[in-house]
Amino acid sequence: MEVMQSISSEAFVLGMSALAAVGIGLAALGIGIGQGYAAGKACEGVARQPEASGEILKTMIVGQAIAETTGIFTLIIVIILVFVNPLIGMLH
Repeated sequence: MEVMQSISSEAFVLGMSALAAVGIGLAALGIGIGQGYAAGKACEGVARQPEASGEILKTMIVGQAIAETTGIFTLIIVIILVFVNPLIGMLH
């Protein structure tokens, strides 16, 4: 039976931060897919009812702006975790 090697606290925090960054990146991927889907459905709606195009596009732009803010927040968190990593300072 092998004994598990001990890793340092710093290495653990860095590893968990990297995993969090990957998870947040996947969330951003989902945001992009959702925005593309919404734009496609808006195009279908405009094709079906051209007279309602202004209202459809307004609604689509507001929804995509809200989704994009989530993407921007995830980008900021990833940058903080990867480059600044405030969690490392808590170990000392």
